[in-house]
Amino acid sequence: MSQPPQAHPSLEHIASCVSGYDPDALPVASAQQVIRSFIRPIDSVEKLAIRAALDRVLAADIISPINVPAHDNSAMDGYALRASDLGSEPVRLRIAGTAFAGRAFDGQVGPGECLRIMTGAIMPAGCDTVVPQEFTRDGDEQAVTIPPGVVRAGDNRRFAGEDLKAGQAALARGRILRPADLGLLASLGIAEVPVQRRLRVAFFSTGDELRSIGEPLDEGCVYDSNRYTLYGMLRRLSCDIVDMGVVRDEPEALEAAFRSAAENADAIITSGGVSVGAADYTKQMMAKLGDVSFWKIGMRPGRPMAFGHISSGGHGAYLFGLPGNPVAVMVTFYFFARDALLHMMGAAPAPLPLLPVVSRTAIRKKPGRTEYQRGILTTDADGRRSVSITGSQGSGILRSMSEANCMVVLHHEQANVAPGDMVDVVLFDGLT
Repeated sequence: MSQPPQAHPSLEHIASCVSGYDPDALPVASAQQVIRSFIRPIDSVEKLAIRAALDRVLAADIISPINVPAHDNSAMDGYALRASDLGSEPVRLRIAGTAFAGRAFDGQVGPGECLRIMTGAIMPAGCDTVVPQEFTRDGDEQAVTIPPGVVRAGDNRRFAGEDLKAGQAALARGRILRPADLGLLASLGIAEVPVQRRLRVAFFSTGDELRSIGEPLDEGCVYDSNRYTLYGMLRRLSCDIVDMGVVRDEPEALEAAFRSAAENADAIITSGGVSVGAADYTKQMMAKLGDVSFWKIGMRPGRPMAFGHISSGGHGAYLFGLPGNPVAVMVTFYFFARDALLHMMGAAPAPLPLLPVVSRTAIRKKPGRTEYQRGILTTDADGRRSVSITGSQGSGILRSMSEANCMVVLHHEQANVAPGDMVDVVLFDGLT
């Protein structure tokens, strides 16, 4: 499984290179910088049929073996002609024949002539322009009239290689393959592509108060929701998933879980056990088994977090110790773990896009930390977008994440927001 190379610098060394590094008061951007500097992509490639490659990370550039399109062709149903035959008065041209897509016209088109042509049909020699059918007049089997000014020279003609030229890079290494990419690959006659193997991620929740679905809910206990949100977020990243359930706050159980995860996965995600408290066995086990830092990040929700690398039995895995509160788990996953996992997969960097919109409500915010508030983005009849928060922003209110369609990002240096101010949002729709 994945483990840093021998020459990989320690987490402490990487952190020391970050200006003003303080694990007890770490800005979001600094934590993201440390994680990105420490993570190394997995180095394992497999070849897949393109139908099986959706959402996988391309492991090599794809070079087009052909011109697309292969020939100059018509972009419209109409008439192919020489633009030099057109003038300031209507012109009547003799029809030399008809060209269909997939069947080359084997005749000649001389001056003063045109060719009835279908979309996609090869342009005949000497013709440089296509007049759409609807722009013509008085057409019959022998001739057609072209009014003046309906086209310019070169209109409605697709050039050979206009989409892609032979030898040109069609798709770049690191791209996550989407439906359009599969169609592009098929258009090049490519049946198989090299992709990074799926990232294997083990995850579990910690806490004596947690119960799995189907177990009796004793007094003071709660059902474990974090594993289900983590499962959904990991599935959207197309990871291979190892759900290790709920692990009790007992040293032996925790050590066994961490060792098993490190021996069988590339990355480990835990929820709970990283905050200050009496039951700190989770933190002890993390520290015992590897190179792990414990941070108090300047953010809300999700202040406590652990990150590093642990090993067992000659294998190792990157570790993300997330908070226990349900909303904090999702926020820290989206803004820390997600990017790191994509980097491990070999995906090209793609920060979550921020969309500036108008805030409909006032939002209280102190400078000096980054806040992520659940928002509902709406669009009015004039197409103007605005956002309001979902109400109480407690980190245990998972319902607010279900109701929201975006996350309002209030940056580190930002202060109170007044109605009408611009704020940045990250849309949930399509988020991987």
